[in-house]
Amino acid sequence: MMGFPSRRHFLHSAASGLGSVALAGMLSESGVAASPYAPRRSHFPARAKRIIFLCMKGGPSHMDMFDYKPKLQADDGKVMGASKNLKMLGSLWDFKQHGQDGMWFSELLPELSKHADDLCLLHGMHSDNPEHAQALDFLHTGSFQFVRPSMGSWVLYGLGTENRDLPGFVSICPPHVLGGAKYYGSAFLPAAFQGTPVGEFGRNLKGATLPNVGHPRLSRDQQRLRLDLLQTLNRGAAASQTEARAEIDGVIESFELAFRMQGALPEVMDISGESPAMLESYGIGDGGSDAFGRQCLLARRMAEAGVRFIQLTDADWDHHGGLAANLPKGCQRIDKPIAGLINDLKQRGLFDDTLIVWGGEFGRTPDDGTRDGRGHNADGFTMWMAGGGVKRGFKYGSTDEYGREAVDGKIHIHDLHATMLHLMGLDHERLTYPWAGRDFRLTDVHGRVVEEILA
Repeated sequence: MMGFPSRRHFLHSAASGLGSVALAGMLSESGVAASPYAPRRSHFPARAKRIIFLCMKGGPSHMDMFDYKPKLQADDGKVMGASKNLKMLGSLWDFKQHGQDGMWFSELLPELSKHADDLCLLHGMHSDNPEHAQALDFLHTGSFQFVRPSMGSWVLYGLGTENRDLPGFVSICPPHVLGGAKYYGSAFLPAAFQGTPVGEFGRNLKGATLPNVGHPRLSRDQQRLRLDLLQTLNRGAAASQTEARAEIDGVIESFELAFRMQGALPEVMDISGESPAMLESYGIGDGGSDAFGRQCLLARRMAEAGVRFIQLTDADWDHHGGLAANLPKGCQRIDKPIAGLINDLKQRGLFDDTLIVWGGEFGRTPDDGTRDGRGHNADGFTMWMAGGGVKRGFKYGSTDEYGREAVDGKIHIHDLHATMLHLMGLDHERLTYPWAGRDFRLTDVHGRVVEEILA
Protein backbone atom coordinates (compact mmCIF):
# COMPACT_ATOMS: atom_id res chain seq x y z
CA MET A 1 0.00 0.00 0.00
CA MET A 2 1.30 3.43 -0.93
CA GLY A 3 1.46 5.93 1.93
CA PHE A 4 3.11 9.07 3.14
CA PRO A 5 3.67 10.73 6.51
CA SER A 6 0.82 13.10 7.26
CA ARG A 7 1.61 16.78 7.27
CA ARG A 8 -0.71 16.95 10.27
CA HIS A 9 1.63 14.70 12.25
CA PHE A 10 4.52 17.14 12.41
CA LEU A 11 2.48 20.32 12.23
CA HIS A 12 0.52 19.25 15.32
CA SER A 13 3.75 18.76 17.23
CA ALA A 14 5.30 22.02 16.10
CA ALA A 15 4.55 25.60 17.06
CA SER A 16 1.75 27.29 15.17
CA GLY A 17 2.30 30.00 12.59
CA LEU A 18 5.42 30.71 10.54
CA GLY A 19 7.61 28.32 12.52
CA SER A 20 5.53 25.34 11.46
CA VAL A 21 5.43 26.50 7.85
CA ALA A 22 9.22 26.83 7.85
CA LEU A 23 9.49 23.35 9.35
CA ALA A 24 7.32 21.99 6.56
CA GLY A 25 9.65 23.50 3.99
CA MET A 26 12.77 22.11 5.67
CA LEU A 27 11.29 18.64 5.90
CA SER A 28 10.27 18.75 2.25
CA GLU A 29 13.75 19.82 1.19
CA SER A 30 15.33 17.09 3.27
CA GLY A 31 13.35 14.40 1.47
CA VAL A 32 10.73 13.73 4.12
CA ALA A 33 7.26 13.66 2.52
CA ALA A 34 5.94 16.47 4.72
CA SER A 35 3.37 17.38 2.09
CA PRO A 36 1.24 15.04 -0.04
CA TYR A 37 2.59 17.00 -3.02
CA ALA A 38 6.21 16.12 -2.22
CA PRO A 39 7.89 13.90 -4.85
CA ARG A 40 7.90 10.22 -3.94
CA ARG A 41 9.86 7.28 -5.26
CA SER A 42 8.29 5.08 -7.88
CA HIS A 43 8.05 1.32 -7.37
CA PHE A 44 10.64 0.76 -10.11
CA PRO A 45 12.45 2.90 -12.71
CA ALA A 46 9.91 4.80 -14.77
CA ARG A 47 9.91 5.05 -18.55
CA ALA A 48 7.79 8.22 -18.50
CA LYS A 49 7.86 11.25 -16.21
CA ARG A 50 4.47 12.61 -17.21
CA ILE A 51 1.29 11.74 -19.09
CA ILE A 52 -0.67 13.82 -21.57
CA PHE A 53 -4.11 12.28 -22.04
CA LEU A 54 -6.00 13.44 -25.13
CA CYS A 55 -9.64 12.53 -24.51
CA MET A 56 -11.93 12.45 -27.53
CA LYS A 57 -15.32 12.67 -25.86
CA GLY A 58 -18.11 10.95 -27.77
CA GLY A 59 -16.40 7.92 -29.28
CA PRO A 60 -14.40 8.52 -32.50
CA SER A 61 -15.04 6.20 -35.43
CA HIS A 62 -12.02 3.91 -35.61
CA MET A 63 -12.89 2.43 -39.02
CA ASP A 64 -12.89 5.93 -40.50
CA MET A 65 -9.59 7.03 -38.97
CA PHE A 66 -7.11 4.24 -38.16
CA ASP A 67 -8.68 0.79 -38.64
CA TYR A 68 -8.95 0.15 -42.38
CA LYS A 69 -11.45 -2.61 -43.25
CA PRO A 70 -11.44 -3.76 -46.91
CA LYS A 71 -14.26 -6.25 -46.19
CA LEU A 72 -16.43 -3.45 -44.85
CA GLN A 73 -15.78 -1.48 -48.02
CA ALA A 74 -16.66 -4.48 -50.18
CA ASP A 75 -19.93 -5.12 -48.31
CA ASP A 76 -21.03 -1.50 -48.20
CA GLY A 77 -24.83 -1.28 -48.34
CA LYS A 78 -25.46 -4.93 -47.50
CA VAL A 79 -27.86 -6.04 -44.77
CA MET A 80 -25.80 -8.24 -42.44
CA GLY A 81 -28.13 -8.67 -39.45
CA ALA A 82 -31.72 -9.33 -38.53
CA SER A 83 -32.77 -5.71 -39.03
CA LYS A 84 -33.16 -4.56 -42.62
CA ASN A 85 -32.73 -0.98 -41.44
CA LEU A 86 -29.09 -1.60 -40.53
CA LYS A 87 -26.81 -1.74 -43.52
CA MET A 88 -23.04 -1.96 -43.61
CA LEU A 89 -21.40 1.42 -44.11
CA GLY A 90 -17.97 1.45 -45.63
CA SER A 91 -15.73 4.36 -44.85
CA LEU A 92 -16.40 7.48 -46.89
CA TRP A 93 -12.70 8.35 -46.94
CA ASP A 94 -9.64 6.87 -48.60
CA PHE A 95 -6.95 5.12 -46.59
CA LYS A 96 -3.22 4.96 -47.28
CA GLN A 97 -0.33 3.25 -45.56
CA HIS A 98 2.30 5.35 -43.82
CA GLY A 99 5.59 4.77 -42.04
CA GLN A 100 8.00 1.86 -42.13
CA ASP A 101 5.39 -0.57 -40.83
CA GLY A 102 2.71 0.46 -43.33
CA MET A 103 0.22 1.75 -40.76
CA TRP A 104 -3.17 2.72 -42.16
CA PHE A 105 -4.48 6.28 -41.79
CA SER A 106 -7.45 7.86 -43.47
CA GLU A 107 -7.10 10.97 -45.57
CA LEU A 108 -8.70 12.92 -42.70
CA LEU A 109 -5.41 12.84 -40.75
CA PRO A 110 -2.74 14.19 -43.13
CA GLU A 111 -0.51 15.70 -40.42
CA LEU A 112 -0.76 12.94 -37.82
CA SER A 113 -0.06 10.29 -40.47
CA LYS A 114 3.39 11.85 -40.90
CA HIS A 115 4.10 10.61 -37.37
CA ALA A 116 3.21 6.99 -38.09
CA ASP A 117 6.69 5.94 -36.96
CA ASP A 118 6.14 7.65 -33.61
CA LEU A 119 2.80 6.03 -32.74
CA CYS A 120 1.78 2.75 -31.14
CA LEU A 121 -1.71 1.94 -32.46
CA LEU A 122 -3.87 -0.24 -30.20
CA HIS A 123 -6.50 -1.82 -32.43
CA GLY A 124 -7.83 -4.35 -29.91
CA MET A 125 -9.30 -1.98 -27.34
CA HIS A 126 -12.56 -2.92 -25.64
CA SER A 127 -14.61 -1.65 -22.72
CA ASP A 128 -17.59 -2.73 -20.63
CA ASN A 129 -20.34 -0.24 -21.40
CA PRO A 130 -21.60 1.38 -24.62
CA GLU A 131 -23.26 4.39 -22.96
CA HIS A 132 -21.39 7.69 -22.87
CA ALA A 133 -21.72 8.59 -19.18
CA GLN A 134 -20.75 5.16 -17.88
CA ALA A 135 -18.01 4.60 -20.47
CA LEU A 136 -16.42 8.00 -19.80
CA ASP A 137 -16.49 7.30 -16.06
CA PHE A 138 -14.82 3.97 -16.74
CA LEU A 139 -12.13 5.49 -18.96
CA HIS A 140 -11.27 8.20 -16.44
CA THR A 141 -11.69 6.33 -13.14
CA GLY A 142 -11.74 2.58 -13.80
CA SER A 143 -15.36 2.26 -12.61
CA PHE A 144 -18.75 3.12 -14.07
CA GLN A 145 -20.78 2.00 -11.05
CA PHE A 146 -19.21 3.98 -8.19
CA VAL A 147 -17.43 7.27 -7.65
CA ARG A 148 -13.71 6.49 -7.80
CA PRO A 149 -10.50 8.56 -8.04
CA SER A 150 -9.49 9.62 -11.53
CA MET A 151 -6.35 8.45 -13.32
CA GLY A 152 -4.52 11.69 -12.69
CA SER A 153 -5.35 11.59 -8.99
CA TRP A 154 -3.86 8.11 -8.67
CA VAL A 155 -0.67 9.23 -10.45
CA LEU A 156 -0.36 12.30 -8.23
CA TYR A 157 -1.02 10.19 -5.13
CA GLY A 158 1.66 7.73 -6.16
CA LEU A 159 4.39 10.12 -7.28
CA GLY A 160 3.72 13.60 -5.95
CA THR A 161 4.64 16.61 -8.04
CA GLU A 162 7.89 17.89 -9.57
CA ASN A 163 7.00 21.59 -9.28
CA ARG A 164 5.72 22.68 -5.88
CA ASP A 165 4.38 25.92 -7.39
CA LEU A 166 2.06 24.22 -9.87
CA PRO A 167 -0.64 21.56 -9.59
CA GLY A 168 0.58 18.05 -10.24
CA PHE A 169 -2.61 17.22 -12.15
CA VAL A 170 -4.34 19.62 -14.53
CA SER A 171 -7.50 19.09 -16.58
CA ILE A 172 -7.75 21.51 -19.50
CA CYS A 173 -11.27 22.49 -20.58
CA PRO A 174 -12.88 19.56 -18.72
CA PRO A 175 -16.50 18.61 -19.49
CA HIS A 176 -19.17 19.85 -17.11
CA VAL A 177 -21.74 17.37 -18.42
CA LEU A 178 -22.15 13.62 -17.80
CA GLY A 179 -19.44 12.73 -15.23
CA GLY A 180 -18.05 16.25 -15.13
CA ALA A 181 -15.84 16.79 -12.09
CA LYS A 182 -15.47 13.04 -11.55
CA TYR A 183 -13.06 12.98 -14.50
CA TYR A 184 -10.52 14.94 -12.47
CA GLY A 185 -11.81 14.24 -8.97
CA SER A 186 -10.00 12.46 -6.16
CA ALA A 187 -13.08 10.70 -4.68
CA PHE A 188 -11.92 9.00 -1.44
CA LEU A 189 -8.26 9.94 -1.93
CA PRO A 190 -7.24 13.04 0.06
CA ALA A 191 -8.55 16.20 -1.56
CA ALA A 192 -5.00 17.37 -2.28
CA PHE A 193 -4.85 14.87 -5.15
CA GLN A 194 -7.76 16.16 -7.20
CA GLY A 195 -7.04 17.81 -10.53
CA THR A 196 -7.06 21.55 -11.13
CA PRO A 197 -9.44 22.55 -13.93
CA VAL A 198 -8.14 25.19 -16.34
CA GLY A 199 -10.44 26.77 -18.91
CA GLU A 200 -14.07 26.05 -19.59
CA PHE A 201 -15.64 23.22 -21.55
CA GLY A 202 -16.68 24.32 -25.03
CA ARG A 203 -14.80 27.63 -24.79
CA ASN A 204 -11.55 28.65 -26.40
CA LEU A 205 -8.63 29.04 -23.99
CA LYS A 206 -7.77 32.40 -25.52
CA GLY A 207 -7.96 34.88 -22.69
CA ALA A 208 -8.76 32.16 -20.13
CA THR A 209 -7.74 32.93 -16.56
CA LEU A 210 -8.04 31.14 -13.25
CA PRO A 211 -10.50 32.85 -10.92
CA ASN A 212 -9.26 34.00 -7.52
CA VAL A 213 -5.58 33.60 -8.31
CA GLY A 214 -4.09 36.75 -6.85
CA HIS A 215 -5.74 39.55 -4.93
CA PRO A 216 -6.85 42.91 -6.36
CA ARG A 217 -5.89 44.92 -3.25
CA LEU A 218 -3.46 43.00 -1.03
CA SER A 219 0.25 42.54 -1.70
CA ARG A 220 1.75 39.02 -1.54
CA ASP A 221 3.24 39.82 1.89
CA GLN A 222 -0.16 40.92 3.18
CA GLN A 223 -1.77 37.83 1.71
CA ARG A 224 0.88 35.68 3.41
CA LEU A 225 0.09 37.19 6.80
CA ARG A 226 -3.62 36.64 6.30
CA LEU A 227 -3.02 33.06 5.14
CA ASP A 228 -0.77 32.29 8.11
CA LEU A 229 -3.58 33.28 10.46
CA LEU A 230 -6.10 31.19 8.54
CA GLN A 231 -3.79 28.18 8.41
CA THR A 232 -3.21 28.37 12.17
CA LEU A 233 -6.97 28.06 12.62
CA ASN A 234 -7.13 25.24 10.06
CA ARG A 235 -4.37 23.29 11.78
CA GLY A 236 -6.09 23.75 15.12
CA ALA A 237 -9.29 22.40 13.62
CA ALA A 238 -7.45 19.44 12.08
CA ALA A 239 -5.82 18.57 15.39
CA SER A 240 -9.21 18.40 17.11
CA GLN A 241 -10.89 16.30 14.42
CA THR A 242 -10.94 12.59 13.80
CA GLU A 243 -13.02 11.85 10.73
CA ALA A 244 -12.48 15.20 8.94
CA ARG A 245 -8.71 15.47 9.36
CA ALA A 246 -7.90 14.38 5.82
CA GLU A 247 -10.36 16.89 4.38
CA ILE A 248 -8.93 19.75 6.46
CA ASP A 249 -5.40 18.74 5.51
CA GLY A 250 -6.53 18.91 1.89
CA VAL A 251 -7.81 22.44 2.45
CA ILE A 252 -4.51 23.46 4.06
CA GLU A 253 -2.51 22.09 1.14
CA SER A 254 -4.86 23.63 -1.43
CA PHE A 255 -4.53 27.09 0.15
CA GLU A 256 -0.75 26.86 0.20
CA LEU A 257 -0.62 25.68 -3.41
CA ALA A 258 -3.01 28.43 -4.50
CA PHE A 259 -0.77 31.04 -2.87
CA ARG A 260 2.30 29.73 -4.70
CA MET A 261 0.42 29.42 -7.99
CA GLN A 262 -0.15 33.18 -8.18
CA GLY A 263 3.18 33.72 -9.85
CA ALA A 264 3.79 30.40 -11.57
CA LEU A 265 0.52 29.46 -13.27
CA PRO A 266 -0.25 32.73 -15.10
CA GLU A 267 3.28 32.61 -16.52
CA VAL A 268 2.76 29.08 -17.83
CA MET A 269 -0.61 29.99 -19.34
CA ASP A 270 0.75 33.07 -21.10
CA ILE A 271 1.65 32.03 -24.67
CA SER A 272 2.33 35.58 -25.88
CA GLY A 273 6.06 34.84 -25.97
CA GLU A 274 5.68 31.91 -28.36
CA SER A 275 6.88 32.59 -31.90
CA PRO A 276 4.43 32.92 -34.81
CA ALA A 277 5.95 29.77 -36.30
CA MET A 278 5.30 27.84 -33.09
CA LEU A 279 1.68 29.02 -32.93
CA GLU A 280 1.17 28.07 -36.56
CA SER A 281 2.63 24.59 -36.00
CA TYR A 282 -0.15 23.94 -33.46
CA GLY A 283 -2.85 25.26 -35.79
CA ILE A 284 -3.39 28.34 -33.62
CA GLY A 285 -4.94 31.08 -35.72
CA ASP A 286 -6.85 28.62 -37.86
CA GLY A 287 -10.53 28.70 -36.99
CA GLY A 288 -10.88 24.93 -37.18
CA SER A 289 -7.91 23.97 -35.02
CA ASP A 290 -7.27 27.07 -32.91
CA ALA A 291 -9.14 25.92 -29.78
CA PHE A 292 -7.56 22.48 -29.50
CA GLY A 293 -4.21 23.86 -30.65
CA ARG A 294 -4.20 26.13 -27.63
CA GLN A 295 -4.94 23.17 -25.38
CA CYS A 296 -2.04 21.21 -26.87
CA LEU A 297 0.40 24.10 -26.59
CA LEU A 298 -0.60 24.67 -22.96
CA ALA A 299 -0.10 20.94 -22.35
CA ARG A 300 3.46 21.21 -23.65
CA ARG A 301 4.15 24.25 -21.46
CA MET A 302 2.78 22.45 -18.41
CA ALA A 303 4.75 19.30 -19.20
CA GLU A 304 7.90 21.39 -19.46
CA ALA A 305 7.10 23.04 -16.12
CA GLY A 306 6.79 19.70 -14.28
CA VAL A 307 3.06 18.88 -14.23
CA ARG A 308 2.71 15.09 -13.88
CA PHE A 309 -0.67 14.46 -15.50
CA ILE A 310 -2.24 16.75 -18.10
CA GLN A 311 -5.70 15.95 -19.40
CA LEU A 312 -7.20 17.54 -22.53
CA THR A 313 -10.74 17.10 -23.82
CA ASP A 314 -12.16 17.54 -27.30
CA ALA A 315 -15.90 16.97 -27.70
CA ASP A 316 -18.36 16.30 -30.53
CA TRP A 317 -17.27 12.81 -31.62
CA ASP A 318 -20.74 11.27 -31.20
CA HIS A 319 -21.69 10.87 -34.87
CA HIS A 320 -24.98 8.99 -35.01
CA GLY A 321 -25.79 11.22 -37.95
CA GLY A 322 -23.96 13.81 -39.98
CA LEU A 323 -20.84 11.65 -40.17
CA ALA A 324 -19.88 12.92 -43.62
CA ALA A 325 -19.92 16.55 -42.51
CA ASN A 326 -18.84 16.32 -38.87
CA LEU A 327 -16.05 13.73 -38.75
CA PRO A 328 -13.84 15.84 -41.08
CA LYS A 329 -14.43 18.82 -38.78
CA GLY A 330 -13.41 16.76 -35.75
CA CYS A 331 -10.25 15.54 -37.45
CA GLN A 332 -9.39 19.06 -38.56
CA ARG A 333 -9.69 20.24 -34.95
CA ILE A 334 -7.09 17.77 -33.67
CA ASP A 335 -4.86 16.73 -36.58
CA LYS A 336 -2.43 19.63 -36.79
CA PRO A 337 -2.42 20.41 -33.04
CA ILE A 338 -1.44 16.84 -32.09
CA ALA A 339 1.22 16.68 -34.81
CA GLY A 340 2.52 20.01 -33.54
CA LEU A 341 2.61 18.71 -29.98
CA ILE A 342 4.61 15.65 -30.98
CA ASN A 343 7.08 17.74 -33.00
CA ASP A 344 7.48 20.26 -30.19
CA LEU A 345 8.07 17.60 -27.52
CA LYS A 346 10.67 15.92 -29.73
CA GLN A 347 12.52 19.18 -30.41
CA ARG A 348 12.66 19.95 -26.68
CA GLY A 349 13.85 16.50 -25.68
CA LEU A 350 10.60 15.74 -23.84
CA PHE A 351 9.06 13.15 -26.15
CA ASP A 352 10.99 10.14 -24.86
CA ASP A 353 9.80 10.61 -21.26
CA THR A 354 6.30 11.91 -22.00
CA LEU A 355 3.55 9.33 -22.50
CA ILE A 356 0.81 10.57 -24.84
CA VAL A 357 -2.45 8.64 -24.75
CA TRP A 358 -5.19 9.34 -27.33
CA GLY A 359 -8.70 7.92 -27.46
CA GLY A 360 -12.36 8.09 -26.58
CA GLU A 361 -14.63 6.10 -24.33
CA PHE A 362 -15.45 3.60 -27.12
CA GLY A 363 -15.65 3.29 -30.91
CA ARG A 364 -18.43 3.05 -33.47
CA THR A 365 -20.38 0.33 -35.28
CA PRO A 366 -19.83 -0.65 -38.92
CA ASP A 367 -23.54 -0.39 -39.72
CA ASP A 368 -26.19 2.26 -39.36
CA GLY A 369 -29.70 2.97 -40.56
CA THR A 370 -29.06 6.56 -41.58
CA ARG A 371 -26.22 5.78 -44.00
CA ASP A 372 -24.57 8.85 -42.54
CA GLY A 373 -23.68 7.84 -39.00
CA ARG A 374 -22.55 5.06 -36.69
CA GLY A 375 -23.75 3.69 -33.36
CA HIS A 376 -21.91 3.09 -30.08
CA ASN A 377 -19.47 0.19 -29.93
CA ALA A 378 -17.55 -0.78 -26.78
CA ASP A 379 -16.53 -4.23 -28.11
CA GLY A 380 -13.73 -3.08 -30.38
CA PHE A 381 -12.03 0.21 -31.15
CA THR A 382 -8.67 1.97 -31.52
CA MET A 383 -6.60 4.08 -29.16
CA TRP A 384 -2.96 5.00 -29.49
CA MET A 385 0.04 5.81 -27.33
CA ALA A 386 3.27 7.60 -28.16
CA GLY A 387 6.48 8.54 -26.40
CA GLY A 388 7.57 7.41 -22.95
CA GLY A 389 8.33 3.71 -23.07
CA VAL A 390 6.10 2.33 -25.84
CA LYS A 391 7.15 0.90 -29.19
CA ARG A 392 7.18 3.31 -32.10
CA GLY A 393 5.69 2.67 -35.52
CA PHE A 394 3.95 -0.35 -34.02
CA LYS A 395 0.42 -1.66 -34.30
CA TYR A 396 -0.97 -4.15 -31.82
CA GLY A 397 -4.21 -6.11 -31.82
CA SER A 398 -7.06 -6.17 -34.30
CA THR A 399 -10.81 -6.14 -34.68
CA ASP A 400 -12.81 -8.48 -36.89
CA GLU A 401 -13.13 -7.87 -40.64
CA TYR A 402 -15.85 -5.27 -40.08
CA GLY A 403 -14.31 -3.53 -37.05
CA ARG A 404 -17.12 -4.56 -34.74
CA GLU A 405 -15.27 -6.63 -32.12
CA ALA A 406 -11.71 -6.93 -30.82
CA VAL A 407 -10.44 -10.40 -31.68
CA ASP A 408 -6.67 -10.28 -31.26
CA GLY A 409 -4.31 -8.46 -28.92
CA LYS A 410 -7.26 -7.40 -26.82
CA ILE A 411 -6.68 -4.57 -24.35
CA HIS A 412 -9.31 -3.82 -21.74
CA ILE A 413 -9.55 -0.41 -20.08
CA HIS A 414 -8.15 -1.96 -16.89
CA ASP A 415 -5.16 -3.15 -18.95
CA LEU A 416 -4.73 0.33 -20.38
CA HIS A 417 -4.62 1.83 -16.89
CA ALA A 418 -2.22 -0.84 -15.61
CA THR A 419 0.13 -0.12 -18.53
CA MET A 420 -0.02 3.64 -18.07
CA LEU A 421 0.87 3.29 -14.38
CA HIS A 422 3.65 0.82 -15.22
CA LEU A 423 5.26 3.29 -17.61
CA MET A 424 5.21 5.86 -14.81
CA GLY A 425 7.05 3.39 -12.56
CA LEU A 426 3.98 2.34 -10.56
CA ASP A 427 2.78 -1.21 -9.94
CA HIS A 428 -0.99 -1.05 -10.32
CA GLU A 429 -1.44 -3.86 -7.77
CA ARG A 430 0.64 -2.03 -5.14
CA LEU A 431 -0.78 1.46 -5.70
CA THR A 432 -3.65 1.11 -3.26
CA TYR A 433 -5.56 3.19 -0.76
CA PRO A 434 -7.51 1.86 2.26
CA TRP A 435 -11.14 2.94 2.24
CA ALA A 436 -14.44 1.46 3.42
CA GLY A 437 -12.77 -1.64 4.82
CA ARG A 438 -10.54 -2.69 1.94
CA ASP A 439 -7.69 -1.53 -0.27
CA PHE A 440 -8.76 0.08 -3.53
CA ARG A 441 -6.78 0.66 -6.70
CA LEU A 442 -7.35 2.19 -10.14
CA THR A 443 -7.67 -1.24 -11.77
CA ASP A 444 -9.94 -2.67 -9.04
CA VAL A 445 -9.06 -6.42 -9.04
CA HIS A 446 -8.29 -6.63 -12.75
CA GLY A 447 -5.76 -5.49 -15.30
CA ARG A 448 -2.47 -6.63 -16.79
CA VAL A 449 0.46 -4.65 -18.09
CA VAL A 450 0.52 -5.03 -21.89
CA GLU A 451 4.15 -6.05 -22.16
CA GLU A 452 3.87 -6.53 -25.93
CA ILE A 453 3.75 -2.80 -26.59
CA LEU A 454 6.62 -1.79 -24.30
CA ALA A 455 9.83 -0.64 -25.96
